[in-house]
Amino acid sequence: MGVHDAPQWLLSAYVRSVVSVGATASTEQIRDAGQALVDRWGSPGRSFHNLKHLVDVLIRVDQLVEETHEPDVVRLAAWYHGAIFDAADRKAYANRGGEDEIASAGLARAELLALGVPAARAERVHDLVVALVRHAPNPADFDCAVLCDADLAMLAAEPQKYKSYLQDVRAEYAHLPIEDYLRARVRILHKLLARPSLFVSPLGAAWEEPARQNLSGELQRLEKELKSIEASADA
Repeated sequence: MGVHDAPQWLLSAYVRSVVSVGATASTEQIRDAGQALVDRWGSPGRSFHNLKHLVDVLIRVDQLVEETHEPDVVRLAAWYHGAIFDAADRKAYANRGGEDEIASAGLARAELLALGVPAARAERVHDLVVALVRHAPNPADFDCAVLCDADLAMLAAEPQKYKSYLQDVRAEYAHLPIEDYLRARVRILHKLLARPSLFVSPLGAAWEEPARQNLSGELQRLEKELKSIEASADA
């Protein structure tokens, strides 16, 4: 999904959310800001963290929306959570990859304030995006729990879709040597599987079992592949 493949509703959805949280800017100004975000998500080099991922997260937020207190604040955090992205070598894949939540959160706050969104809500969007650095929300913070769960929901995808997700992630980091990538991915999988729970919101809990099945199966495959590479290197 590229810039020109964005669903027709996407930009209008951004405008509605920004207006809902109290923006005072004109509709044209808000649409311009939204188009700039669509362009960011559709920029080259994004094989997974692209418009399709943005749309998927927004859809997942709506699936969990009854648990949110401020749904449009959560939607805007989803819009901005991967706005700034760089999969270059200087970004260690095992350390959150190319997503820069801190910079993305700063962009969100600056742009929303410029659109006349009240400071408290712009700051809340900022804080929700920052929370994705750790993906460990306070269960009592329902908005944060929903955002984190929506962002991780791909882990619970049906097997063929999960396979496509893995291919997209690998393509995004194709510049990394296969052994380096495998080691980083294995570390990430171990960290995820060591969590008491991957999903925190009550509705998101339904994704727990399929996600763990996907992660466990992937980990077994990657560890086997890594051992094979290491054995070949030692031969």
